[in-house]
Amino acid sequence: MLRQILGQAKKHPSLIPLFVFLGTGATGATLYLLRLALFNPDVCWDRNNPEPWNKLGPNDQYKFYSVNVDYSKLKKECPDF
Repeated sequence: MLRQILGQAKKHPSLIPLFVFLGTGATGATLYLLRLALFNPDVCWDRNNPEPWNKLGPNDQYKFYSVNVDYSKLKKECPDF
């Protein structure tokens, strides 16, 4: 398949940006899915700890991007269970 893509790129050089953007998009989507699967507190890969979200402190940032929240200054407002 890669040989066919390279052959098309040699015959039609105007397709090269299309291949670059498609490859970049696919790579970005794959990396984002890996980030969600490995670092999101909603996903549990450990059967010994079925509730890993209880370990998160109030100053742990688990969102990908936060606009106006400084997580280092947050304080815990709920009781320990």
